Amino acid sequence: MERSPIPVLTVQTAPYEDQRPTGGGGLRRPTALFESQRNYLPNFVQSLLSSVDLRDRQGCTMCVCVCILIIKKLVLFRVLWLVFTTQIGRLVIGQNGILSTPAVSCIIRKIKAAGGIILTASHSPGGPGGEFGVKFEVANGGPAPDMVSEKIYQISKTLEEYAICPDLRVDLSRLGRQEFDLENKFKPFRVEIVDSVEIYLNLLRSIFDFNAIRNLLTGPNQIKIRIDAMNGVMGPYVRRILCDELGAPANSAINCIPLEDFGGQPPDPNLTYATALLEAMKGGEYGFGAAFDADGDRYMILGQNGFFVNASDSLAIIAANLSCIPYFCQMGVRGFGRSMPTSTALDKVAKVMKVPVYETPAGWRYFSNLMDSGRCSLCGEESFGTGSDHLREKDGLWAVLVWLSILAARKQSVEEIVRDHWAKFGRHYYCRFDYEALEPRTAYFIMRDLEALITDKSFSHQQFAVGNSIYSVERTDSFEYIDPVDGTVTKRQGLRIIFSDASRLIFRMSASSHVRATLRIYAESYEKDPSQHNKEPQAVLSPLIAIALKISQIHERTGRKGPTVIT
Repeated sequence: MERSPIPVLTVQTAPYEDQRPTGGGGLRRPTALFESQRNYLPNFVQSLLSSVDLRDRQGCTMCVCVCILIIKKLVLFRVLWLVFTTQIGRLVIGQNGILSTPAVSCIIRKIKAAGGIILTASHSPGGPGGEFGVKFEVANGGPAPDMVSEKIYQISKTLEEYAICPDLRVDLSRLGRQEFDLENKFKPFRVEIVDSVEIYLNLLRSIFDFNAIRNLLTGPNQIKIRIDAMNGVMGPYVRRILCDELGAPANSAINCIPLEDFGGQPPDPNLTYATALLEAMKGGEYGFGAAFDADGDRYMILGQNGFFVNASDSLAIIAANLSCIPYFCQMGVRGFGRSMPTSTALDKVAKVMKVPVYETPAGWRYFSNLMDSGRCSLCGEESFGTGSDHLREKDGLWAVLVWLSILAARKQSVEEIVRDHWAKFGRHYYCRFDYEALEPRTAYFIMRDLEALITDKSFSHQQFAVGNSIYSVERTDSFEYIDPVDGTVTKRQGLRIIFSDASRLIFRMSASSHVRATLRIYAESYEKDPSQHNKEPQAVLSPLIAIALKISQIHERTGRKGPTVIT
């Protein structure tokens, strides 16, 4: 007996005024808001899909995945793919709904999909009391550019209805193709459940010398590693790739069971939250440690005894050692990119290698144009995101495999490699102070008044005396970026104070928050003398921080005694 087509329903809705993406086509809000506000998630997804031209949308392929946050909240997931079923012809989903952000980028590029949607809290706290978000990847596998985000927002303000297919049931655990006849569709709607790891693993096999890494982890001079998946989506990738494929013992991987609330900790790979890894590394048993955020695009590197490699140094060291990676030996190196707040350590390497450096606003979407045009081979941000032109997303596991490749090739420890790098290029002392959960108006007025102060002519060439240190202002600005590919201008991306000794202070508002604001202060100081490379960063940078606190008055104006997080 022939089955009737599955009905497609049209649901009337009302627009929300607060669905402006915060960057890269993403929307992150408290989980409770998504659950309590009627049609909040389907409204945004419908707006997102409608931003894709109709001729590109109908019958196309989309990729979708979830972060572990909503595996137990399948009502949210169903709303998402039910909306999808009325718009496209083919949907590719990771088994059990799971894919990392780099894997989504990989699959989009591999199958030439029109884009993809990732449901994730990223590195924010998850669960019912945490946050939930939606990220949109466009056809190149990268975050949506600003003009797409603006289009999504404009559509969201006038949305009156969306379509849904509530009777559709997909077995997310069964690999392979499933087809469904839907009302008003001439062709069956196809869902393909793919192995969450395999396509991405095949790409990594083509980039790295897996035999060299395997020998590092299993050979006669093997090192012991400790990898923390922070109870996010990376657990299956760590076990499959580092343990099964490359031979690391199973007990090398910790926190690999994805949990709805990430075990009660923000899945943010830094010294504040990756404490289990840090304590394990301090014992001296392990020669290499790494942690990943919830969706796998951020990472942190630790050496034996807990030796910390900050993200800016990691980027520069990777750049200086690209010859250890077969991919770059074959493809060459065309240029580097870094976000403006990231330290200038990368610039020193680029000067020696005689390749250009592109300084962009914070946000991975700004790197995509550079890579698509062939200008940029490697890029990174101080927020523990690094990647190359193999994808259009930052890629935490890729960065870890680069580090293991460098260790295998140079036969040195993490600390020895870092110290050799400092001896050759100089050390960039660097730290970031985060003032989180500020009242938005307070944060706005702090930044407004600070901009007025530092851009006034009287501030130019001003001197600050702190203890025995004197800092002379060389120049200040509100950072503005002109895209070298299409000429797009992006203004007001952070306030910079650059001193005569090349030290920097940067003030920036984070765009990832909704209800509360985050204000970040970055400090950087360059030291060429190797005899001065063993100091604590905060001790070296304390005069700069004192200047930052004095001119911003952030403690007086917020009532805070210090930052929420220091990295």
